[in-house]
Amino acid sequence: MKRTFLVALCCVVAMLASCSGTQKKEPEAAPKQAAAPSYFQVDGATAGTLTGKIKFTGRKAARKLIDMSEDPACVEAHHGKAYDESVVVNPNSTLANVFIYLKSGLEGKTFAVPTTPVVIDQKGCWFHPRVMGIQVGQTLQVTNSDPVTHNIHPLAQINREWNHSQGQGDAPLARRFLKPEVMIRVKCNIHSWMHAYIGVVEHPYFAVTGPDGSFAIQNIPPGDYVVEAWQETLGTQEQKITVTPSGKIETNFTFKGE
Repeated sequence: MKRTFLVALCCVVAMLASCSGTQKKEPEAAPKQAAAPSYFQVDGATAGTLTGKIKFTGRKAARKLIDMSEDPACVEAHHGKAYDESVVVNPNSTLANVFIYLKSGLEGKTFAVPTTPVVIDQKGCWFHPRVMGIQVGQTLQVTNSDPVTHNIHPLAQINREWNHSQGQGDAPLARRFLKPEVMIRVKCNIHSWMHAYIGVVEHPYFAVTGPDGSFAIQNIPPGDYVVEAWQETLGTQEQKITVTPSGKIETNFTFKGE
C-alpha cells in the first residue's frame, strides 16, 4: 500500500516538473519610446516675406555719457568716452535695436529648433548684440572677449533666472530658455551700465533692426498675423497683416521721441 502511494506521488512530481520545464516565458515588453515631434514644414513655393523700417520722429535726445571710471580697462576700451545706447537713432531717422516678431498667427504650429547657437559677447564692457532673438530651446552661447571679469544675469520672469561670472579666457557658457518670453532684460552685476535684451519666441519669425532701421522676415506661411515691434525705451506697437501666397508685405512702424 505504501509502495503504491509512493509510486503515484513520484509520478505526480515528475509530471509537474515536466510541465514547468516546458512552460514558455512571456516576452518582456519593449520600452516605450517618445514619439518624435512633428515639425511644421513651410511650403517654399507659397511662403511670403515681410519687410519694413522702424522710423523715428520728434526730438532726438542728447546722448548720455556713461561713467565707466570704476574700471580703467573699460575706459580704455572706449578711449575715455562711452554713450548710452538705449535709443539709437540712425542717420536716416530710423531706429536700431528694435525687436520685431510675429506675435500671433502661428498657433498650433511647431518649428524645429536651430542647432546653431546664438552668441552674446561681452566686449568693450558692453553686451554685443544689445538686442537679440532666440528660439525656445535654442542654445545661447555666452563669451567674454574682455580682459576683465563680467557677470551675465538675465532677469527672466517666465523662464528661470540665472547669473554667472565669466573671467578673461574662460570657456563659453551654454544656456537655454524653455518658454517664450519677450523681452528678457540682461545685466552685468559688476558693471551697472551693461544691458542687453533677449526675445525668446517659439518660431523663427523675428528680426532686429540695424544701422539703416530696416528688417526682413522671410519664409512666412500664408495667413493672418499680428506683428509687434519692441523698443526698450519707447515701448511696443502692433499691426495686423495678411501674408498672401508668395506675397511681399511691407509694414513700417513709427516711434516718436519726446
